[in-house]
Amino acid sequence: MTADAEEPGSAKTPWSDPVAGDRSADAADAAYRLDTSTAHPARVYDYWIGGKQNFAADRDVADRMAEAMPGVPLLARANRAFLGRAVRYVAGQGVTQFLDLGAGLPATGNTHEIAQSVHPDAAVVYVDNDPLVTVHGRALLADEARTRVFEADLRDPESVLGHPHVTGLIDFERPVGLLLAAVLHFVADDADPAGILAAFTKRLAPGSHLVISHAGSDLLPVDEARLRPIYQTSSTGAVRDHAEVSAFFEGFDLVEPGLVRIPLWRPDEAPPEDLSQYWLYGGVGRKR
Repeated sequence: MTADAEEPGSAKTPWSDPVAGDRSADAADAAYRLDTSTAHPARVYDYWIGGKQNFAADRDVADRMAEAMPGVPLLARANRAFLGRAVRYVAGQGVTQFLDLGAGLPATGNTHEIAQSVHPDAAVVYVDNDPLVTVHGRALLADEARTRVFEADLRDPESVLGHPHVTGLIDFERPVGLLLAAVLHFVADDADPAGILAAFTKRLAPGSHLVISHAGSDLLPVDEARLRPIYQTSSTGAVRDHAEVSAFFEGFDLVEPGLVRIPLWRPDEAPPEDLSQYWLYGGVGRKR
């Protein structure tokens, strides 16, 4: 990355750490490795929910997806709300440790904030493959003794499970909340998402919970063929139908109301009457 690389959320200007406002070692390292020419799911999502940590490539993909499906920014916010309700539920079942895969950039209602509102000593580890996420996470969590963030790719489970932040905070002899919110649809079929997920879930003790939200091919309000060329600009991946997403919960009992459109999963208020724009499935399973 050169000195005239684009700053998040702006025209081309010299890089500066948008959290600390200076060139910290973490920010400099992230700047060196950050690819601003290719959209990243975490930054596309950040743009949709009103964040500032995104680049022109991210905004281009986000805008084109929103043009194809105008409700997508609303969907992103609904997914965030689903994650919050799911974490609160899992914490309410006595789970005090969480592994958040594909965590994305910090935003209102972070996993550790919700989990620790139920259990002040809850341990939360965030994982993402975007270096910008690592910079922001470390700044946000600098004073958090029970929360960590690191950069890794969930498609390499051993690099995640063997990381010191995970081994130091997560005790797999006790129940864990494993979170994959709007991330598995960025894993293509030929990468074996079921096998990747199994590598994580086999480590989980009985009573652990699995939280998944996932784009549903049978829920899309437009022809999937219209969306796929835009979708693959930022990442290879696959939208999947209800049966395919349900299969990810093998070995887990889905808690009520099962795998449903995300506004219908234990809503805090009356769900919207028109659900056609909410094309993500969401569910929570408990390991047997």
